[in-house]
Amino acid sequence: MVDVAKSRSILPLTLTGATAKVRQKLLVGPLNLTIGQQGFSVVMGPNGAGKTSLLRLMHGLQRLSAGSIDWAVDGISARRKQAYVFQAPIMMRRRVLDSIAFPLILHGVDKKTAWDTAEKWAQRVGLGHVLQSWAPMLSGGEKQKLALARALIYQPEILFLDEPCTNLDGRSTREIEDILKASQQAGTRIVMATHDMGQARRLATDVVFIYDGKVNEKNDAVAFFNAPQTLEAQAFINGDIVE
Repeated sequence: MVDVAKSRSILPLTLTGATAKVRQKLLVGPLNLTIGQQGFSVVMGPNGAGKTSLLRLMHGLQRLSAGSIDWAVDGISARRKQAYVFQAPIMMRRRVLDSIAFPLILHGVDKKTAWDTAEKWAQRVGLGHVLQSWAPMLSGGEKQKLALARALIYQPEILFLDEPCTNLDGRSTREIEDILKASQQAGTRIVMATHDMGQARRLATDVVFIYDGKVNEKNDAVAFFNAPQTLEAQAFINGDIVE
């Protein structure tokens, strides 16, 4: 493992009146939300509610139109200690080993150390048998495991994931959930969007329920699933159509 020097935490992350627009079309907001230093936050809501836009806004992929997004440190320091995994993983035209090692090499780690660390991560996520394979040729589940290893290899303090198990079979989903649980238990703060109610119940310590581009409810996971506070959240959990 590469020992990344510990420094001041970048968390909490605080959104105050945060709003995102594209060509005057409102994507999300205004949003008021705080992400603390520990836990596994699951972002849920009906299709089109703004889950992906919220994740992209927090990570800096979506431009802020109004309001503020504040980390506990400056923006440059915060960017260095976070990672993002897309719903459709992006594969580089490289071997699996090189793809996983890339973030370390990008940050100045020598290739030998980066490759050794990448091999350990490949073994950890179940890709040890395909180290020399061409990354774009992997199966869907293998690609998502590679994306996770590539995101986690630099030990980010916070990891954002946008529905990482969409279109994966049960076995691949279970394996990815195991990786995420181990990472969270090791200290990585996780914020993940999912449409899978069962997955949310298995993983979440708290739930952020998004409706119509706003935070409709934020609560401890057990409390949210057992006694949601808003009519929209109640309908969503009951499987009703939420317009």
